[in-house]
Amino acid sequence: MKKKVIQFDSPQLSKRQVFGPQKVKRIAINLFLGFHILAITCWCLPIDTSLVSWGKHLVRPYFLWAGLFQSWDMFAPTPALANSYVEATIVFKDGSRTTWAFPRMEQLSLNDRYIKERYRKFTENLQNDQNDLLWPDVARRIARITSTPSNPAKTVILIQRWSPIVPHADSAYQPEPWDQHVLYGYGVKPEDLR
Repeated sequence: MKKKVIQFDSPQLSKRQVFGPQKVKRIAINLFLGFHILAITCWCLPIDTSLVSWGKHLVRPYFLWAGLFQSWDMFAPTPALANSYVEATIVFKDGSRTTWAFPRMEQLSLNDRYIKERYRKFTENLQNDQNDLLWPDVARRIARITSTPSNPAKTVILIQRWSPIVPHADSAYQPEPWDQHVLYGYGVKPEDLR
């Protein structure tokens, strides 16, 4: 029985190398990583040019779906001008009301802040009118959390509360009064509670 010898420059070997499953897998992983590195860099740049804006607009639906909408531009180019948070007023079937709030960092211990930091980022983005597609899902989730079989939620009202950050002449900051704005009202359907 003769052994078949495949030489290094053989067409059979090169076809296997070019189209092999390992090669395809490696190319797919590199494309995935390259896309995400470029998209996240574009998303996080604090520069407002037409090319960066176009890139953000292009990847926005995917980033919202995947939960990748991070922002590292907290201090530039424009820092936040208000302390703000979101809470919900829930009206139940029996007419009673309660208030539900996302965890707020200033009210948590150091360990809890580390674990629940994602809520601050989420509510920061939730307040942006560009993310209004999230509001119905958030309202349904809050309705599920707060409902009981005997007293289901009937209405969920998402409320944004904020206090402006205003520097005074002596560079000191004094707490300003809190204001509020209704972001969204949602009438809960029975199928939302399943």
